[in-house]
Amino acid sequence: MIPVSCTIIARNEADRIARAINSVRGLVDEVIVIDSGSTDGTQALCESLGARVIHNDWVGYGPQKRFAEDCARNDIILNIDADEWLSDDLRDELRSLFSQPSLPAATYKMRVTIVYPHREEPAPFADSTICLRLYDKRQARFANSLVHDNVPETADCLMLRGRMLHKSFRRLADVVRKELTYFELQATEKQKSRLGLLFRLMIEFPWQFFRYYILARHCFGGVYGFALSIVLAFMRFMRLVIFLGF
Repeated sequence: MIPVSCTIIARNEADRIARAINSVRGLVDEVIVIDSGSTDGTQALCESLGARVIHNDWVGYGPQKRFAEDCARNDIILNIDADEWLSDDLRDELRSLFSQPSLPAATYKMRVTIVYPHREEPAPFADSTICLRLYDKRQARFANSLVHDNVPETADCLMLRGRMLHKSFRRLADVVRKELTYFELQATEKQKSRLGLLFRLMIEFPWQFFRYYILARHCFGGVYGFALSIVLAFMRFMRLVIFLGF
């Protein structure tokens, strides 16, 4: 099989990173976990699962993932987060892809589908994000940004059919803490029109609630989907408040 390195950044992920590592077992020939100072035993757990653990103080999303690329022995990188895992369909697709003499493209996108904390499978019509997570680091790398952990697609980029599953938070309170930290980092990188932000402040919450509840289909998630939409809409409102410096 084509030699592939799986890279994961982590901090205090002992309760869920095992599923991420186990989901790539048999597909890659090394798993690299870049740990930024876990105190819950994440490092020992990952090593017991065969991963190579390297410490690196937190330097931002993009730089942390670029550090992981530099540590990888192979040029082909499969990047996943500690709270994600490959679906069976995606595993089968990647196994077939990696069995070829060489990859037909330099970059690959995949659908990352949200899974609610109390579920093991996505809700009906669950929201998904298209992310580029498989790539040749000689031709594409993560952006060197504190907040944007994305890889630019190449001209030959292909879309995979299988899904990555993503349990992005343990409870709704985690969403608030994570988003506040993320928005404060964004405020250091982005400069936007204050007048435009003030106008958006008046309509942001109702628009974002509609976006998450209807367009992102959290309306199919029952009471939990409703509560999540409220929280996410409020946090987008708070993003503007932080940008305005209130």
